[in-house]
Amino acid sequence: MTKTRVPRWIRVFNRIARPLLAIGVPMGDLGLITVSGRRTGVPRTTPIALVEISGKLWIVSPWGDVDWVRNLRAAHRATMAKGRTREEVTAVELSPGDRVAFFRDLVNPFLRGKWLATWIVRNVDGIGEDPVEAARDRVVFELRSRRSPER
Repeated sequence: MTKTRVPRWIRVFNRIARPLLAIGVPMGDLGLITVSGRRTGVPRTTPIALVEISGKLWIVSPWGDVDWVRNLRAAHRATMAKGRTREEVTAVELSPGDRVAFFRDLVNPFLRGKWLATWIVRNVDGIGEDPVEAARDRVVFELRSRRSPER
């Protein structure tokens, strides 16, 4: 898995969105994920799209193996915040084959009829409709609540 270059405007957007999300300003599906740094142990907070599909919570890294992904991969746990809700979660990374199935069986059907979400996923995140291509160089985690075993 390679680290891809995150567009400059995303870095600018994150600097604006992070404090707004931290005080609970609603911004659609955006939330915050806080993960301990893999080297320092210092908590790092990143704005992230939190996607709930089929009763499960998912996060996708459109730009591959970036820092928050490596931190989450090392820690296996994080704090997820959306609005005023905070929850401790365990992160389970999907294998390459499971990522293909995720895009094919969950994301593509989920996007049908949702023109704005489709436009964002296809144009902003650069994730196309082909599940094999969508899964290539992207990372997907399922977030499971640490409070209840069902999620």
